[in-house]
Amino acid sequence: MPVPLICEVKLPTQCDLLEFVHLPNIIIVSIRNGDSTFTYFVRATGRVALTSLHEVHQIYRDVLHDKIGAEAGTHALRQLLRTHPIYPLYLRCVLALFSASIICVVSFGGSFFDMWISGACACVLQYLGLSAANKSAMYANVYEVSVSIIVAFVARALSNIPGNIFCYSAISSAGVVLILPGYTVLVSALELMSKNMFCGSVRIVYAIIYTLFLGFGLTIGSDFYLVVDRRARKAYYSSNTHTNLTYLQGHFEFTNGSAPSLHPQGVLGYGNPLTYEQQHIVKGCFRDPSWHWMKRPFPWWTLFFLVPLYSTSSSLSNLQRLRSKELIIMVFFSCCAYAANKGASIVLPGRTHLVSATGAFAIGLLGNLYSRTVGGTAFTSMVTGVLFLVPSGIAQGGGVTQTFHSAAEQYQTGFALALRMISVASGVAIGLFVSQVLVYLFGTRKGVAHFAF
Repeated sequence: MPVPLICEVKLPTQCDLLEFVHLPNIIIVSIRNGDSTFTYFVRATGRVALTSLHEVHQIYRDVLHDKIGAEAGTHALRQLLRTHPIYPLYLRCVLALFSASIICVVSFGGSFFDMWISGACACVLQYLGLSAANKSAMYANVYEVSVSIIVAFVARALSNIPGNIFCYSAISSAGVVLILPGYTVLVSALELMSKNMFCGSVRIVYAIIYTLFLGFGLTIGSDFYLVVDRRARKAYYSSNTHTNLTYLQGHFEFTNGSAPSLHPQGVLGYGNPLTYEQQHIVKGCFRDPSWHWMKRPFPWWTLFFLVPLYSTSSSLSNLQRLRSKELIIMVFFSCCAYAANKGASIVLPGRTHLVSATGAFAIGLLGNLYSRTVGGTAFTSMVTGVLFLVPSGIAQGGGVTQTFHSAAEQYQTGFALALRMISVASGVAIGLFVSQVLVYLFGTRKGVAHFAF
């Protein structure tokens, strides 16, 4: 189920028939009063605001259980609509910096130098999205493509500095992780699973086209720098055309006594051992074991405090209040989901859908148990962990950006990223569904909000 859009519509005091049609980012209200029919289109893009969502759920629960009347609930919603975001713009940019920096290390194998560059890119990205894109409707249409071009250009430029100080794959992947449509793909998968074909199809097509644009933007930014820097262009194409295969043409005979009458002819290719650089590739980045620790990936034991830090900063970025018990629950559930995701990736390497389903099942089980036993809000307690599964699952498939061997194959990165994101979201949707069915299989059945987190 999608995030509820909070909007206010002035309706007549009396009407014969009132109908609502909910579409992605728009609600159609049809009012029939006698022989007259009025239609209103309420547009609301909507953002994830965890504290506001929790308050909306509390108002809904109070009205449902007759603790307050419908008029008092409407007044409370109006007051909630008039409130400003709980964090100012500069603080949300700082939170984006820390979120991207930590996810660069945790999911994309970034070094100490890479994490701060990706964090700075995400900070600029957040500022443009909250400030420039909100003020200009024209720029909002090209916002994602423009920032992906900038991030890829900066990452490619820094990766060509002598000394292998920066890694292109880690910086570019973590720099754009905030604008990945993972949540949109997840919502569409849940809607399609609940047989809501229209909304689910609209969202999934939008997410695929959006991801294609994002992948093309990354490719354009990288190629634009290669056009500017001739030395980097030569180094890039010479490294991509290198092959470890040696070809021999002629007649061949078997020397182990098998099939002595056969004398095959043609071209034989045999592989050379991997080069030193290829033997030390970590998630698309060359990491020499003799380098200083600042140029190498962080050791595994740092995940014990990096994962909680990322979960905290991600929750705060989604406007969760700092002094609240819900924040502790969100961080705990997110850490459990990542632990299940990491364990499944070790047992089943390369199976992104199964890995994502395992993490989603763990967080879905915890969230629904929390809602059923304690009476908390399942959605707000689980959304941080679910959003954490998207970059983790994409990283299992090779990250947002990859290196291809030809110019034609470079433009397949957008489509490959879209398919990978759909695979991750499908696994997450199945894991959430199975966990909810398991929790509500016995005892009191859940009457509403099926196929929701």
